[in-house]
Amino acid sequence: MYVAVKGGERAIENAHAWLAEERRGDPAVPELSVPQIREQMSLAVNRVMAEGSLYDPDLAALAIKQSRGDLIEAIFLIRAYRTTLPRLAASNPVNTASMLVSRRVSATFKDAPGGQILGPTFDYTHRLLDFTLAAEGEVPAAPTAPADTQDVPHILGFLDRDGLIEQAVPNDDTPADLTREPLELPADRALRLQSLARGDEGFVLGLAYSTQRGYARNHAFVGELRIGQVAVEVDIPELGFPVEIGEIELTECETVNQFNGSKTEPPQFTRGYGLTFGQTERKAISMALVDRALRWRELGEDFTGAPAQDEEFVLSHCDNIQATGFLEHIKLPHYVDFQAELELIRSVRAAAFANLEAAE
Repeated sequence: MYVAVKGGERAIENAHAWLAEERRGDPAVPELSVPQIREQMSLAVNRVMAEGSLYDPDLAALAIKQSRGDLIEAIFLIRAYRTTLPRLAASNPVNTASMLVSRRVSATFKDAPGGQILGPTFDYTHRLLDFTLAAEGEVPAAPTAPADTQDVPHILGFLDRDGLIEQAVPNDDTPADLTREPLELPADRALRLQSLARGDEGFVLGLAYSTQRGYARNHAFVGELRIGQVAVEVDIPELGFPVEIGEIELTECETVNQFNGSKTEPPQFTRGYGLTFGQTERKAISMALVDRALRWRELGEDFTGAPAQDEEFVLSHCDNIQATGFLEHIKLPHYVDFQAELELIRSVRAAAFANLEAAE
């Protein structure tokens, strides 16, 4: 017994050493630094921050390096580290209308108030491999954004003026905190949005795609997609007014959805919403589509049985850390369980053969 335990410890230590060697790769190749990952793999860093529920580009880059580029493992590392941090204060809700915008587009208005700002995007590239990157040459400097990209109005506010879109009713209740309390169903919209914001991008994307293919009656337009810096403020009781403690980059998406009305709501456009850390627009759009699909009950719509409408299915399976833990635990030792299964199948087979012989 003790020999087996000691042998297992040595094997695990050796596995860790081998893992470190594999992570480093060929020693003749210069090692990646955390600043290099932070600056040149920013979209991966943004995803790790969003799904790890911790805004810190340096820590996210470190986690990507430690995990050999496995983003789910990096998210796991960030969430684990997050649990060790003290909570000093709760910030005020951010004001995205005052966002310093670097990208802002709308699929609903060509001449959007405030203008369309394409920003840094893959949308218009030809998806051809750029072999000049292999030469590691200098990249020409991009033009800077216009100076008037602060306080750009939300486009859906203009529809709101005409009464064509459902009213966004403020909710002053303090929402539950999914990072400190377990998920409980049924969940209100604030809790659903938290779960989707830290949900796996691929899973949420698949659900969003399913709604576009008809599984939820969810024909949507991107009313607005904006990316930029917003101020984070904290109320200081001793001062009596909020103090800005920093800025974070956010991606916000508001979708406009067709709605024919119901027993409780008139015909109008309805909203879907997504908000995530960093430039993570695929995730924000997907989040908005799934958010709208999950609102069928409050809008008085029929439940069609679509996966994206099933709150329990969506929220219980979108977390990639929970999914990974349950999936990967089956590769760990289950010797006793399997021996019990083995004895059971042997006894069942013996009884079945005995019955066949008796029948003959």
